[in-house]
Amino acid sequence: MTTAGAPRAAQAGRQVSARPTSEPETMRVEATGITKSFGATQALASGTLRLAPGEVHTVIGENGSGKSTLVKILSGVHTMDGGTLAVDGTPIGRITSPRRARDLGIATVFQEVLTVASRSVLDNIWLGTDGVIRQTVPKAERRRGAEEILRRLAVTPIDLDVPAAELSLSQRQLCCIARALVTDPRVLILDESTSALDLDSRDRLFEVVRELTATGTSVLFISHRMDEIFKITDVITVFRSGTTVAERIPVAQSSIPDLIGHMTGGEVREAGAEAEAEAEAAREFGPVVLEAEQVRLTPTAAPVDLAVRAGELVGLVGLEGQGQDHFLHALRGIPAPSGTVSRVQDETRRRVTGPVHAYKNGIVYVPRERRGEALLEHLSIRENFALPTLRRDTWGGLVRPTRTLARLRSHARRLRLAMRSHGDAISTLSGGNQQKVVIARWLASDPAVLLLNDPTRGVDLKAKRDLYAVLRGLCAEGLAVVMLSSEVDELLELMDRVVVFRESAVVAEIPRSSLSRSALVGAYFGHKDHTDA
Repeated sequence: MTTAGAPRAAQAGRQVSARPTSEPETMRVEATGITKSFGATQALASGTLRLAPGEVHTVIGENGSGKSTLVKILSGVHTMDGGTLAVDGTPIGRITSPRRARDLGIATVFQEVLTVASRSVLDNIWLGTDGVIRQTVPKAERRRGAEEILRRLAVTPIDLDVPAAELSLSQRQLCCIARALVTDPRVLILDESTSALDLDSRDRLFEVVRELTATGTSVLFISHRMDEIFKITDVITVFRSGTTVAERIPVAQSSIPDLIGHMTGGEVREAGAEAEAEAEAAREFGPVVLEAEQVRLTPTAAPVDLAVRAGELVGLVGLEGQGQDHFLHALRGIPAPSGTVSRVQDETRRRVTGPVHAYKNGIVYVPRERRGEALLEHLSIRENFALPTLRRDTWGGLVRPTRTLARLRSHARRLRLAMRSHGDAISTLSGGNQQKVVIARWLASDPAVLLLNDPTRGVDLKAKRDLYAVLRGLCAEGLAVVMLSSEVDELLELMDRVVVFRESAVVAEIPRSSLSRSALVGAYFGHKDHTDA
């Protein structure tokens, strides 16, 4: 039971900002009636945003709602077709380039981790700041500035002289954030940039964000993770179908169902309600289809044993770098120091010796980084979908595109894939729809085991719910799913059991009946006894 008059976000158990949300006379950024089309597709019909000095302002909306297009307009990546823009009360017309945005004091960190692998950390942090002929900031000053910012952001020190290729995904994203901060921006835009960070780095970033807003910097924040939104946000603006549908909602006066209702235009059940109803029913699983035995992720780590049954959805979780990612790769045949992984079928056991062997035995893998590991951006949606199963559409040595298209349409309906034309480049789709294409690609091979590496990273709430429904349906049909996830809410809603990793070993295996937020988070840190808050 909630207390009458309490803010709804607080009633939901969320941490909320206590900062005042009274509006200043002059907004730091005011965008009114912004429009943008790409050919026949209108990405923004009427986008409005009023960003005040010294606040964290979150923009939310489904993938394809227009929020990322607005961010790219403010960043100088795209040029608006119509509308007005003002910075600190001064009309500025169009922002025609990223350099113009930087001159206006706007710095953006995107979801995609944009580093040059062969260049040093120091070089990556200062990319884009030089003139055509010479460096504008002396090298010694560059090093001091980079060291200071990374000291504030990074949990463990990062060597400025190592190539970016040697860093973890989270560390590379910290380099991108540092690149924005060295410009001393008046407006910092974080466009899904926390999705690549581990929890400790994210929390350090939030500390830095509050330091910045305390000195007047404005932060425009985009995230699909509700826990992040309620932790750091002051006000929220909602986009739907290219239009602003709600402006500057104080976070303390908002709730998750209300926000989802704004995004979708309809009533939405509380998150987890459907999953809880399903959990009431007894679930029976099929035979073991994949088994890991005595797998050591490091030479000194305790061995890991795991048997996965047909129809089961198993979650892998832990703080960043605790072995869960390594173990997921071991399941697809990437060798661990010791132990075996076997595909089990009709009482026959076949040792999985590599990714190709895994695929031939019905084990498929969806990677964490779509852009670097899964997509060929110069190819069309249909071509990206067909890559591993093209032989099915070949007759007499010739590829029959109509067969490919028929298969794509079948999976598109199931996954609720939104696309204008199958011939469009894959890069024209939103992040959530790109992920649906990648998943459809592997489902088209009729696998027995689906391995997913944080598949909803950077995916909007509606696309997540579409994916959740598909996964439940697939498991009901007998598919085994092993899914690494970095979201506690997702684990609570979806999983039949959760395997928690710490220091490259399993420290807890929590069945559905015992899953709770405190049990999961406590297991991350080694606590065995927990009670819900």
